[in-house]
Amino acid sequence: MTLRALIFDVDGTLAETEEAHRAAFNNTFAKWGLDWHWSQSDYRTLLKVTGGKERIKAFQSSLAGARLTDEQIAQMHKEKTARYGEILASGLLELRPGVAALIDTARRAGVKLAVATTTNTPNVEALCQCCWNAPATDVFDHIAAGDMVAQKKPAPDVYLLALQQLNLPADHCIAFEDSLNGLRSAHDAKLRVLMTASAYTDDEDHSAAQWQAPSLMAQHLPMELSEALRC
Repeated sequence: MTLRALIFDVDGTLAETEEAHRAAFNNTFAKWGLDWHWSQSDYRTLLKVTGGKERIKAFQSSLAGARLTDEQIAQMHKEKTARYGEILASGLLELRPGVAALIDTARRAGVKLAVATTTNTPNVEALCQCCWNAPATDVFDHIAAGDMVAQKKPAPDVYLLALQQLNLPADHCIAFEDSLNGLRSAHDAKLRVLMTASAYTDDEDHSAAQWQAPSLMAQHLPMELSEALRC
């Protein structure tokens, strides 16, 4: 296996972030005086829609009554992003098992590291500050985020952007994902995918992936990947 880069999704893949996102949404709804409250069950369904603003719109479309404008939704989402950053700044979020070691191993092996995520750049920054105590650009060589592309996952745009940033062909890279939308996005960019289901995606069918693993711990990695990362 020729391996020159690892490309990571963020939410659910690097860390189980969705409960922090859900809390940030609910806090922001309350601040806006709305009686909206997303339960875990609600949020599992809403996660089928990629993107925070898009998720708010999808939820609102199921309700009767007045509608928030696109401008209001954008402002609400901006405030939600700030609240998410505050939650992560508390330092309670941890990386999923194996993530830190895999990234360290790849770095020592001279393998490039990138992010391809539907979330926005400030959220990537907040996670890296929380979990690595470092700027995102100190952890990853390139960041391709949802606020940089025209279409979010399951469209391949964000992975295509990551490949462009890396200046590498897809067959020299592996994508790491936790969701079906992410799997479809990576596959449409011609990437091989290692799936590690998260708490909110463990009911999805990931059988189309090249590999599936319960975590990114060394003992769960496919042999081809482990061999490719040996210094």
